[in-house]
Amino acid sequence: MTRNWLVGVAGGVAVLGAVVVVVSRPLEGSPVAASETAAVDSQVLRGRYLVISHDCGGCHAGDANPEAPGWLAGRTDTIQDFRIGPFITRPRNLTPDNTTGLGRFSERQIFNALRYGLRPGETPDVEITGTTPGVGNFPEIPKYLAIPMPWPAWRHMPDEDLWAIAAYLKRGVKPVVNKVQDSDGPPDFWASEYTVEKIGKYPAAPYPTANER
Repeated sequence: MTRNWLVGVAGGVAVLGAVVVVVSRPLEGSPVAASETAAVDSQVLRGRYLVISHDCGGCHAGDANPEAPGWLAGRTDTIQDFRIGPFITRPRNLTPDNTTGLGRFSERQIFNALRYGLRPGETPDVEITGTTPGVGNFPEIPKYLAIPMPWPAWRHMPDEDLWAIAAYLKRGVKPVVNKVQDSDGPPDFWASEYTVEKIGKYPAAPYPTANER
């Protein structure tokens, strides 16, 4: 009798466990699944708005028109080149193509590029908590994005906006195969151009500064 009761309880627990597993996953088309999809879509749409309004396409192709051929696919003509002193820099392919674009990088690496100006291909997929080389996962020898990428201004954007941009570039844009030649640059990977004296502090100095009221 006791054994049969235990078997029955065990069987009931097994069934309940199976039920818990099933109901813990949102069913396709259910309100929970729909809300999760809406949250993802809203983040991607926010990123799209920021990419368009901040004129990423002005350098990386397509201007402010996501319908334009080659949207965000990077340099296709020398007219898109920038001459910075003795160097030529070229807008990269921002689409999620795994070989020629951002597809092989994580959203965290894209976030770190926007917040800290670090090249995703030479920066580990880790959370960075400081800007001092060798401290808080900040690279001991940082390799920065080429000028004129305006990350010194973008770094002051809220976290959620930078994550939204990363989400849009990874999940909201179709991949385009376009291999862009590497930009030229100094041996220090632009570190001498991104000093506090030249680009200011992060976070920015508290309001008001001597120039504000």
